Amino acid sequence: MRVTVRDVAQVVGGTIIGDADQLLTGISSLAEASSGDISFLANPKYEPYLAETRATAVLVASAHKAPNIIQVVVPNPDFAFAKVVATFGPKAVPPPPGIHPSAVIGDNVTLGANLAIGPYVVIADGATIGDNTVLYPHVYIGHDTAIGSDCTIYPQVSIRERCRIGSRVILHSGVVIGSDGFGYASVEGVHHKIPQVGIVVIEDDVEIGANSCLDRARFGRTRIGKGTKIDNLVQIAHNVETGHHCIIVAQVGVAGSTKLGNYVTLAGQAGISGHLSIGDYAMVTGKAGVSKSIPPRMVVRGSPAQEIKSCQAQEVAVRRLPATQATVKELLGRVAELERRLGELTGQGGAGAAPEKAP
Repeated sequence: MRVTVRDVAQVVGGTIIGDADQLLTGISSLAEASSGDISFLANPKYEPYLAETRATAVLVASAHKAPNIIQVVVPNPDFAFAKVVATFGPKAVPPPPGIHPSAVIGDNVTLGANLAIGPYVVIADGATIGDNTVLYPHVYIGHDTAIGSDCTIYPQVSIRERCRIGSRVILHSGVVIGSDGFGYASVEGVHHKIPQVGIVVIEDDVEIGANSCLDRARFGRTRIGKGTKIDNLVQIAHNVETGHHCIIVAQVGVAGSTKLGNYVTLAGQAGISGHLSIGDYAMVTGKAGVSKSIPPRMVVRGSPAQEIKSCQAQEVAVRRLPATQATVKELLGRVAELERRLGELTGQGGAGAAPEKAP
């Protein structure tokens, strides 16, 4: 990377404070930056690093008192930095254009223009691949599966039969699309497999992280709505449907037939029971266990999950239990002492005093 601050500002639409012709040679965080690097400040808690960073230029949301740093003022430094990395940063090296000789292409396969199909890719009969799609080595595409244009499918991805993948979809290594849903009928102590004959539909602009699994529907479809982003190691069960632009973070599990609205966020290690409805813009915090449907825009926490403020109040109360127990013990002692004194004053003896013996 060898670009000027002016080059960066043109890409991100920023305003420069300092030398626009200064050369930039690297990209880094504020804490780890060296001379020649460009960095960014998106979270105010990292503002003290501006006085310590060795970065040459920093993307900021507003001007700061940092005379030794060239500043590029942009509305959203985090997003602007992503554009800088995408434009000037290192690129993954895809398979070369064309079809590698070791790839196995079935009968009646429809291939678009400008494809890059790497070594040992297998495309089964009747599959369709759109224009400009990249298939890295060892990808498997099942029969009658359709994949749109401009997709990137990394090594060891498996997309089974009849599934539907939209355009501009990114599937990271180890993703499995269309594995059988987990369904069994238990009869006389034996678990009998229930056929899973549906498909998975992934709409446009979805990205799915490494080693995530999306099960095919028992019948009908499992659907991931457009623009949804799924992290690594996520399990999506059969007949689950997500709305548009959801965020599903690592190690989340969503059980069968649950429906997510638009812009739902499921934080890391959250578990969602089956046959529930999660409303638009709802948020499930990390490690929460959801056993009931959630209305739109609600934030839930805990296991079983409940509205976050109520859950936090209960957590505070639990942390105070030792002190509360000590207070209750002290109060019980004081009550007992008051009862004893009251008994003495009324001539009835203290509370709990032994009864007089019969003559």
